[in-house]
Amino acid sequence: MTARLTDQDWLTARSTRAVIAALEAVGGAGCARFVGGCVRNAVIGQPVGDIDIATTLKPEDTERAIRAAGLKAVPTGMAHGTVTAVADRMPFEITTLRRDVSTDGRNATVAFTDDWAEDAARRDFRLNALYADADGRVFDPTGEGLADAAAGRIVFVGDPATRITEDYLRILRFFRFRAWHGRGEPDAAALAACAVLAPGMTRLSAERVFKELMKLLEAPDPRSAIAAMATASVLSRILPEGSLSPVFDAMVRQTPDPVLRLMALLPSDERGVRDAAARLRFPNSTRDRLAFAALAAPGISLSMNDAEVRAAVYRHGARTVVDALLRRWAEAPGGTADAERLLGLISSWPVPLMPVGGKELARLGVEPGPETGRILTAFEDAWVADDFPATGHAERLKALLTAPRG
Repeated sequence: MTARLTDQDWLTARSTRAVIAALEAVGGAGCARFVGGCVRNAVIGQPVGDIDIATTLKPEDTERAIRAAGLKAVPTGMAHGTVTAVADRMPFEITTLRRDVSTDGRNATVAFTDDWAEDAARRDFRLNALYADADGRVFDPTGEGLADAAAGRIVFVGDPATRITEDYLRILRFFRFRAWHGRGEPDAAALAACAVLAPGMTRLSAERVFKELMKLLEAPDPRSAIAAMATASVLSRILPEGSLSPVFDAMVRQTPDPVLRLMALLPSDERGVRDAAARLRFPNSTRDRLAFAALAAPGISLSMNDAEVRAAVYRHGARTVVDALLRRWAEAPGGTADAERLLGLISSWPVPLMPVGGKELARLGVEPGPETGRILTAFEDAWVADDFPATGHAERLKALLTAPRG
C-alpha cells in the first residue's frame, strides 16, 4: 500500500521548506522526513497540529544546520536526539533516528542510527510509524501502518508486551489512540497485553496519567475506549473511585467538555472527588470545579423552580450550578426539556450584588462588629429566599434591628 500526501498546507509552507532545506544542506537530500502524527493525520484526513521531523543527522549536526540557515535552534533534548527548530514562529521538533539500548519502563537510553526501519521498530503503533519526505511520498517501514490508518486499527509495532514494558505509558496511549483514531473491535493482542501489564503503570507519574486520561476524554466519542479500559481493568487502576455507567454515556452525548466527562466517571460526592484529585494530582482548577459541583449537587434537580435556580446560582456560582445540573441531566436523560429551560434561565440571569452593606447599617446606628455580620447574613438569607426583591431594603434592615434574636 502506497500513498502520497496532497493538499497539505503545512507541507508546502515557507517555514517547513526552510527547515527541510537547512537539514538537507548539511545531510543531503532525503536526510529528513516528517514522522508520526502529522503524517498519520494527513493520511486519514484529520487536522495536523505539531510537525515532527526525523533525521539521520546527529543532534549536534542538526543544531548546527538550523543555526547556519539563520533559524532559531533550541536543544530541547540532546541526550535523546531532539532539537527544536523555530521558523516563522512555528516550532518543528527534529529528532535523530534512534534505537533503544535499555529502558526502565518509562525512560529509555538510546543510541543513534541512520536506519529508518530501526527507528520505526522502536515506535509505539504501526500507524504512528509512518514517514513522509519533502515531496509528500509516504514511507511505511512496518508494512502495515497505512492499512491500519485506513482501517482505524491501533496495533503495536512488533510484540505488544515488549513495547509496553519499554514504556508503560503506552498502555494509556493505546486507549487514547483508540478513542481518537480507532474503529471496530480493539486489537485483541494489544488489549490482552494491556490487561496483563497494567500493574506496571505504578511507574508512571500521577500528572502524566491525568494528562493522558484528559486527552482521551477530549476525543469526539471516547466511550468505546473507556469501555475497553474497563474491560482490561485499566480504568479501575487509575480511577478506583470511578465507574462506567449510563451517566457517562449520556454526558458524552451532552458535552465535549473533558472535565464534565470525568465528572460522570466519578461518584457524585465531594470526598470521592477530592480523593481522586489528590491521587492523580488534578490541577487545582479541575479539582475545585469537580468538588464544588459535587458539593452543590444535593440541592440541584431538574424539578427546581425559577427562584430555586436563581438562589443556587447566587450561592454557588453559575458554572457550578450548570455542572451539577448537567450531571442531573445525564442521570435522567429524559429530562431534556427541563434541563434546557433551566440552563437557559441560568445563562440569561444577571446575578445581582448584595444591595446593602456595612455603610447602610452604620447609618442606622449599628457599630462595626459581630452584630453587623449577623444582621447582614440574616438580610441576605431573607433577600435570597424572597427571590432578590429590588426594593424594600431599608425596611427589611429596620425590621431585623428590632426583631428579637433567635
